[in-house]
This record gives sequence, C-alpha cells and structure tokens, in this order.
Amino acid sequence: MTDNAIRVYKAWDLPTRLFHWINFLCVITLSFLGLVMLFKGEIGISGNEARIGLKVLHVSVGYIFAINLVVRIFWGFIGGRYSRWTTLFPGKNFKQELSSYKASSTSGKPQTFIGHNPKGRLSVLLMLLLLTVQMTTGLIRAGTDIYYPPFGNVAANHVAAEGVLPSQIMPYDSTGTDPDKMAELKAFKKPFGMIHIYTAYVLWLLILVHLFAVIRVDAGGEGTLVSSMFSGNKHLPREPEDQ
Repeated sequence: MTDNAIRVYKAWDLPTRLFHWINFLCVITLSFLGLVMLFKGEIGISGNEARIGLKVLHVSVGYIFAINLVVRIFWGFIGGRYSRWTTLFPGKNFKQELSSYKASSTSGKPQTFIGHNPKGRLSVLLMLLLLTVQMTTGLIRAGTDIYYPPFGNVAANHVAAEGVLPSQIMPYDSTGTDPDKMAELKAFKKPFGMIHIYTAYVLWLLILVHLFAVIRVDAGGEGTLVSSMFSGNKHLPREPEDQ
C-alpha cells in the first residue's frame, strides 16, 4: 500500500466506544460536582441538607461510572480484538516495538496502528488504573460518608451505639453513634478521601496529555483516531503494524 492509498479498518467495537463516551461524561460530571463539594463554602453553599444532596448526586453519577468501568474491564476479556487486554498489556517484544515506533515518528513516516500505538497502550493502561482507584476509593467514601452500598451497611453497623438500629444513623450526624467508633471510622476513611482527590488531579493531567497526543496523532498522519471513537473505523495511510 502506498502513502496515498487510504484504507479503512474496523478498530473499535460499539461497547468500547460507548464506554469511552460514557466514561468521559461521567468524569466531567463527577469532577464538577467534586469541585463544588470541595469549595461549597466559597460559593455560598451551606447546611447539612445541601451537603448530603451534593454527595448523593455525586455518588449516583459515581455508580454509573463504576458500572461502566466494570463492564469495560469484563469486555477486555471477550470484546473485539483491539478492545482486549492482550492488545493493551505490553508483551515480550514491547520494548522493541516502542523503540521502533519512536524511530518512525522522528523519521517523518510514523508507524500506523489499528488499535493503540505503543505509547497509547501505556497511557490507556495508566488511565484505567487511575479510574479503578477512583472507583474503589469513591465507593468506600460513599459507604463511610452517607452509608450507601456496597459498604454503607457495614459502616453504619460499626458506628451505631448500643440499642440503635443502623438504619437510624444519618449522614454527617453523630446522633445515635458511638463516639469512639465514629472516630475510628473518620480515621479510616480520611486517607481514602485524600487518595480520591489527588488521583483526580493526576487523572486530569493524564487526560490533558491524552488529548494532546490524540491531536498530534491525527495531525501527524498516523490515522483518524478522533473520528474512529465515533464511527469505530480508522482511516490509515500506511499498512498497520498490528493487522
């Protein structure tokens, strides 16, 4: 195939594309709600009811985010070829593949890939790892802050004072709780909250790098990466390395 012969390849199946855009919308929404919760005092939001309402909304979107991520993890075992973990995780020849890709990029004729190029594979894996950390820490905070599933019942049982039903424990209210056990719960959940916040900052930094790389790949003649996340098809000017 010559450099002028553009060919179309099926890259991303529908579930992978749906995950990508649902995840994108969830991350945008969760980040916005997270910032509102962090700076609620500065923007004039006060009161326990507003605090709980924001948390419930954040957690509700978080469930969509978590379900979407779990489906994507599962889809990596049974999905289309370029959606599978086998095409993402570095193999025994990965170092050579990465060097070859870097050399081709500097030569002016970068290698093309139906799936992710070697750098993109590392970026996607790191992003999925950060998303998994966000999901895990978010679910823990949902359970320990407002006693939502899957860990809420355990947290409420732990802090409930003797003779008080766990269902009577209210978010951000110490009524009916054992002071010592509540202190234990606060100490337990604090590091998960910090991890959740700082991982979000790292995730957004990686998203910005990802966006820059995607634009560079499209502009550099490596194929139509942006449009492929809508149509599922990639237009490539040269024979792909991963056909």
